[in-house]
Amino acid sequence: MAEANWYVVHTYSGYENKVKVDIEKTIENRNLQDQILEVSVPMQAVVEIKNGVEKAADKKMFPGYVLIHMIMNDDTWYVVRNTRGVTGFVGPGSKPVPLTEAEMEGLGFTIQDVVVDFELGDTVVVTSGAWKDTVGAIKSINEGKKTITINVEMFGRETPVELAFTEVKKM
Repeated sequence: MAEANWYVVHTYSGYENKVKVDIEKTIENRNLQDQILEVSVPMQAVVEIKNGVEKAADKKMFPGYVLIHMIMNDDTWYVVRNTRGVTGFVGPGSKPVPLTEAEMEGLGFTIQDVVVDFELGDTVVVTSGAWKDTVGAIKSINEGKKTITINVEMFGRETPVELAFTEVKKM
């Protein structure tokens, strides 16, 4: 299987969040979760002073750009390239160039290798979030996104819930 890399996509200025949402919807509709792993609009916390009042705000680090962690193939290229608001991938001509690990670290993204000892069928307990203290058996593991899926009972029905590796522990 091909390796996932981070790519930079150029968008119309001010459309970064709309492009992010549209790509995420398309990922879900076309079931590409295992190929397009993450869509990010890097934000930076800043303090603005307006009328003498300090106010915390988030500013886009790179206006006009969206970062995408994905496996590059014809399908993923087509989905991203044909999203409304996207003008193209960053790279020479039409050939997308992935960011290096050094470039990602410079942006504040650290690539961590998480070693997990989860297996399908293992019973886990949720340690944080809305499902805290919920117990369930692992139904699927997505190492690319670093998530597991367990079934929880909601309104009398079994419902799948996706959780980060860091939100659960083995029983």
